[in-house]
Amino acid sequence: MNDFPDGKCRCPWLPADRPLYTQYHDEEWGVPTRDPRLLFEMICLEGMQAGLSWWTILQKREHYRKVFHHFDPVKVAKMTDAQLEKLVLDPGIIRHRGKIFAIRANAQAWLKLENPVEFLWSFVGGKTRRSRFKMMADFQTKTPESDALSKALRKAGFNFVGSTTMHAFMQAVGMVEDHTVGCFRKKEISRG
Repeated sequence: MNDFPDGKCRCPWLPADRPLYTQYHDEEWGVPTRDPRLLFEMICLEGMQAGLSWWTILQKREHYRKVFHHFDPVKVAKMTDAQLEKLVLDPGIIRHRGKIFAIRANAQAWLKLENPVEFLWSFVGGKTRRSRFKMMADFQTKTPESDALSKALRKAGFNFVGSTTMHAFMQAVGMVEDHTVGCFRKKEISRG
């Protein structure tokens, strides 16, 4: 665990010198959500992270929300090629054409799912899977569940949803609770 100014023990992957990251860890990461807008946002943002660090995306998150209609899938699905091409020049987001266009494709695929929230949660049997990791070496980067989710999302038309990316998504939205043993959030989320 890192040494944080407040003396609380947190997951070892979290740097102690980035308050925005600490806030994300303490308030959001691993908290189960069934909010469709947030689930859609996190699928897209985890895809934007592919090949990068989550810290990079986290710093740009508010701008992503602004330019992608707060991840309203109906509005994002209607974005034009011209609007997306303009975003390729926007330094407030990752200027990767494929990733930018993937957000629209993902919105279109999302809207075709009958019940996206239940669909996503079905890959963990509808309830949070809890781990007992003690150190970084214990962490997994993908699981059979993330493999299955990745395959199903690709079949449904989603992009940038590889198994490792989907495992990170599942951790972020609390489908998988991977706070390490000793992290103060593990106890709080378990009680929640």
